[in-house]
Parts: sequence; structure tokens; C-alpha cells
Amino acid sequence: MIYPASRAEASPIIVAQPAVAKARRSRPFDHPDDVCARILVGGLFLALAWRLGGDFLETGRVTDLLLLTGESLVVILTCFRRHASTIDRRLVTRLVTILSMMSPLLLRPASGPGLLPEALCVMIGALGLSITVGGKLSLGCSFGLLPANRGIIETGLYRIIRHPIYLGYLMTHGPFLASHPTLWNTTVLAIGDAALIARVSFEEQTLERDPVYARYRRTVKWRLVPGVF
Repeated sequence: MIYPASRAEASPIIVAQPAVAKARRSRPFDHPDDVCARILVGGLFLALAWRLGGDFLETGRVTDLLLLTGESLVVILTCFRRHASTIDRRLVTRLVTILSMMSPLLLRPASGPGLLPEALCVMIGALGLSITVGGKLSLGCSFGLLPANRGIIETGLYRIIRHPIYLGYLMTHGPFLASHPTLWNTTVLAIGDAALIARVSFEEQTLERDPVYARYRRTVKWRLVPGVF
């Protein structure tokens, strides 16, 4: 989720916005899609917090809190993100983004035992959450939902892989599913994580139009997992 600044070429699939620096000064009105996304994400997060918070109080499963913490960062940064100079608003991109963002917010706690020891799930989930937090701290207000151009970030975990936040998501989703193994959760995460990986490709398509990103991609070769993908 690197957003290279300026010089992005015009394209039918990219909606041009005012330059990033100018946008920060003038604070233009949000696109209706962005407003709806914030309301929907916020509402689903409150429902998730109610479900997982209650399950944690009842069972003490730390995996509930790990997932909830990671999703809370999505809500916070979605509300305070920086305006973009270019955004991919194609219908297919919106659909994939919605699926990847909303699926984790639809997860439900399970009453039965987990597939793995809770301590192991917590360890893996905590590592994934650390990667997510590290990536989001590097992005700051450059975080966004749709593939967009909000300024280039090459520090922190972005020196190692190009999409560390998505790796962190996957590493928190897996332990949660192992701790709450239901058909509903399996289906929700299978759809959501497949859409998450598709988002990587859409973001690459948007960002590769900028020569700054082309240079960055030659330096950092791997998208999610070093040596694999």
C-alpha cells in the first residue's frame, strides 16, 4: 500500500483529484462513496466490537482483542486519511475493496474449542498485528481504501515488502479462524482474503503509472512474502 506522489498519468480508470499538497490546504468535500464507506465501516466495527468484546469477557480469548485492535486502526485511519491525487473508482475495484474490508467485520466468535492452542494463535496473531501497526504507522494519513495516489512511503517495513499491512491482516485472520473454526468464519475470510490479494494487483496497476513507484518496485521486489510473492 505505497502511494507514490505526483506525476501519475491520466487514465480512464483513474479519477484525478487536486494535487496532494493543495488538497491538504483546501480540504475539498469528500466523494459520496468515501462518506458511505466511513459510515458503513464504522457501523460494522461497532457490531464487531460488541460481539468480540462480549466473547472476550466470557472466554478470555486474546485473539478477539488482537483482531479487534487491527480493525480499529482501519476505522481510525479511514476517517482521517489524506486526500488523494488519483483514485481508481472502477466498479470492480470498489467491489473487491468492499469484500476485503467488510469480511473481517462480519466474523463471529465460536463457542467450541479451537483447532490450535490459544497461546500459539495469540503469538502468531500478535506478530501479524505488529506488522499491521508498523505498516500503518509508516503510512499515517496516506492510508486509504481504494487504490490511490497519496504520497510515496519507502520507510519502515516498506523497505522489505511493498504491502506489509496486507501481510499483517492475513497473519491475524489465520489465528482468529483457528481459534473460532466455524463454516461462517471460514467462508467470510476465504472471500475476504481472496479479495485482499486481488486489491494488491489493483493497487499495483494504479501505482505503476508513476515512475517513482517503478523505481521503488525495482528496489523492493516482493509484494507480500519475501522470496514467495
